[in-house]
Amino acid sequence: MLHINNIEVVYSKIILALKGVSLHVPEGKIVTLLGSNGAGKSTTLKAISGLLSGEEGQITDGTIQFEGKTINEVTTDIIVRNGIFLCMEGRRIFKDLTVEENLMAGAYTRKDRRNIKEDMEKIYVYFPKLKALQGRKAGFLSGGEQQMLAIGRGIMAKPKLLLLDEPSLGIAPLLVKEIFQIIKQINKEEGTSILVVEQNTNVALSIADYGYIMENGRVVMQGKADYLLSNEEVREHYLGIGKEGEKNYKESKGYRRRQRVVW
Repeated sequence: MLHINNIEVVYSKIILALKGVSLHVPEGKIVTLLGSNGAGKSTTLKAISGLLSGEEGQITDGTIQFEGKTINEVTTDIIVRNGIFLCMEGRRIFKDLTVEENLMAGAYTRKDRRNIKEDMEKIYVYFPKLKALQGRKAGFLSGGEQQMLAIGRGIMAKPKLLLLDEPSLGIAPLLVKEIFQIIKQINKEEGTSILVVEQNTNVALSIADYGYIMENGRVVMQGKADYLLSNEEVREHYLGIGKEGEKNYKESKGYRRRQRVVW
């Protein structure tokens, strides 16, 4: 469904943020993009969504294809109408609007207006907490409830591809697990393809089909999620956990900039 082919992204015509990134999201699958702060994960999502221009960024090389069509120069509103929706880092809900009004805002670009109420009820099934809070202003919700609302608003757009940027950020661990299980459920029941950016490697790989690991604007490792989750090299050099406990990443000599594919 989504093919990113060797893209480079530059900010302010000076800062090279992505250095030949390639990744693919098959239809109906969950793919996770992992890495530390500054690795280029959010920039990748902004490149897909057409949001780079608002931050003086641009794609200077490579292509992004969605369903066979190149979308490098397509504006954000058209990208949303074509079936890609980004839930940005930090949730970005409309705090002065109610829960229900936020969900309605997610459906703004839809042409099938008759099905909106039915789909909203489906969101309340996925996130029962939102049903009880539908008349409350979103700014008064907890962090976890706001994250549920942000994801629900994204689903209301009926996207073919849902992009999630750090859905676990600032949320209690128990609630993180619940939210990721709901993400998995949405993928299974709605058939929505999902690309999720995360720092919480364990929880992201637990629901994903495939994973990519980024470092300093490059993809340095990729593979099936279950293999990455159990791979000793990933545990030692990415998670910092080896057979003897915690390791110092900078002291590791075997894990450097060459890309590795783990099947």
